[in-house]
Amino acid sequence: MTIHTRPPIPPQHHKHRARAVAATPTGRFDTRHLFGALIAVVTALAVVISALPARAQNAALPGFADLVDQVGDAVVNITTSSVVAGRAGGPAPVVPEGSPLEDFFNDFLGPNGPGEDGPAPRRSQALGSGFVISEDGYLVTNNHVIEGADEIMIEFRNGTELVAELVGTDPNTDIALLRVESDEPLPFVPFGVASEHRVGDWVMVMGNPLGQGFSVSVGVVSAFGRSLSGAYDDFIQTDAAINQGNSGGPLFNLEGEVIGVNTAILSPTGGSIGIGFAMSSDVVVNVVEQLREFGETRRGWLGVRIQDVTPEMAEALGLEEARGAMVTDVPTGPALDGGIEVGDVILTFDGNEVQDTRGLVRVVGDSTVGETVRVMVFRDGGTETLRVTLGRRETAESAAVPITDAPDAAPSSVVLGMTLTPLTDQLRSELNAANVERGLVITMIDPVSDAAEMGLQVGDIITEVTQAPVGTVAELQERIETADEAGQETILLLIRRDGNPRFMALSIKD
Repeated sequence: MTIHTRPPIPPQHHKHRARAVAATPTGRFDTRHLFGALIAVVTALAVVISALPARAQNAALPGFADLVDQVGDAVVNITTSSVVAGRAGGPAPVVPEGSPLEDFFNDFLGPNGPGEDGPAPRRSQALGSGFVISEDGYLVTNNHVIEGADEIMIEFRNGTELVAELVGTDPNTDIALLRVESDEPLPFVPFGVASEHRVGDWVMVMGNPLGQGFSVSVGVVSAFGRSLSGAYDDFIQTDAAINQGNSGGPLFNLEGEVIGVNTAILSPTGGSIGIGFAMSSDVVVNVVEQLREFGETRRGWLGVRIQDVTPEMAEALGLEEARGAMVTDVPTGPALDGGIEVGDVILTFDGNEVQDTRGLVRVVGDSTVGETVRVMVFRDGGTETLRVTLGRRETAESAAVPITDAPDAAPSSVVLGMTLTPLTDQLRSELNAANVERGLVITMIDPVSDAAEMGLQVGDIITEVTQAPVGTVAELQERIETADEAGQETILLLIRRDGNPRFMALSIKD
């Protein structure tokens, strides 16, 4: 017989075991004591929670009924109507005389059916949401809700209906400002600061989804800084249900402040799947102020083409980190007058650090037209501060660059896996490069070369190398040799592709 014995308890544990055994009269663990202890703990927690202020309890388990009552009267349903062309189709249906449908078809198509110009125009309706931002009747909604409308009807939660007039729109941010006339001051809601919130904060959506007016949905902030397609996009992503008809409605925080305007959803079906987007109040407030004052937006304009700085570009330039916005083109305008040059990396604008092109576009657009600002750029291994007087983006026009004769054509040469030939008049026309004076065209590229791996393509025009113009292969090779002697592993190329300039970093290692 084999007897299994428990190993002896180490001496240092004897004392603890003795205490455990002494916990019950029999020397065995009694579960009744465990249940008694648990009941005591739960009772104590209940007493503590009941003693907390109501606000603290709601913070842990928020309720939204009070918030709905607080802000609901300022949220409106919007119905728009417009006249659209009738549907194209074949010949008019034949309806027997005296048929009950005769009047219907006469009203819709006319007594003689569609004429030579097609069916008669018809009136179309659309639904959306909005919210009042001042007691004197200003309302905010989406531009796409009221675009093309010849009548805008506002319905309040108490059933009151008022006709609204359009004050102004901004298609770039999809924001529209309306106004209604009322004998009584209207309930309104204030804007909050979206950037003061965090991912995970509670939010509430209120609006007119699918025509089901004054509906409420709740969720949390899923992400900040989302970009869909616009230059000024700064969307808050939320899982609060947003559907068709919610467009233009408010995204509330728990204090009843609007931190976003519900604008779009991401969905393969057209219905909410928990990925909705609201334009941040940090953008909307400035747009609304301009629409209210001018009836249009007046954004600052710097007058440059820019691109993000990659780590490879930063290494080639001698930048410590990949940040800022690199200038790829400076047409006639404020930047050119202020001394900004192609190849400059804009690091700060009016005291604001520039992390990327999107950030620069935002801060410039929010600036005042005619304002003179300080712009710090990285140039030739150091920084310079320039003063630039901003223009207005909406009215800015670039002057045409005169075309000069290209240098005589030279035989193609292969450099770093690229077959290059100088730009000619014929190539200039084929490559949409009317404003490019000199350059080297990539006519072939080795698919396993570093040039192909970095994204260079056939048809690209190399106009600068290490921020110096090139028009011949000899000039390119000279720039490469100089960079190699200086210990650089990459060189910076300025290329033109489909008329657009872009910097790219290319390795020159063997």
